[in-house]
Amino acid sequence: MKKTRRDFLGLTGRLGLAAATLASGLFSRIAFAVDTRPAFEATSLKEALAAIGVTEHQDSTEIILKAPDIAENGAVVPVEVTSKLPGTRSITLLVEKNPHQLSAEFEIPEGTEAFIATRLKVAETSNVLAVVKTDAGVFHAAKVVKVTLGGCGG
Repeated sequence: MKKTRRDFLGLTGRLGLAAATLASGLFSRIAFAVDTRPAFEATSLKEALAAIGVTEHQDSTEIILKAPDIAENGAVVPVEVTSKLPGTRSITLLVEKNPHQLSAEFEIPEGTEAFIATRLKVAETSNVLAVVKTDAGVFHAAKVVKVTLGGCGG
């Protein structure tokens, strides 16, 4: 295949753009994922908390955990967490009686509202725990979610 002047100019332009992007530091802003598999593979609440670096935590009324009292379908339980604690860094959701307790972990960037809304799988009636890491320590709120089959409410 015969190379043309147009091919050469196109290649030169793409190389120049790549060099300018690299020089501007755009690639330095790429985020790298942290390996959280040990935390998600934990089979007890104590193991899951230890895997996310939590040894001590205390109850707080400044964490608002909204979840239904009775879930007719444990596969999709809506959960909302709002932290009114200053300096909130992360919100972690755990379900005590699931085979793997850690369900989700959210990093909260500085200067943003500490609010998350998601859906969790709750295998059976158990505590849903919201663990909030702040500059001042680790706090939690819990709520029992009763899972019924077929919406019997029993």
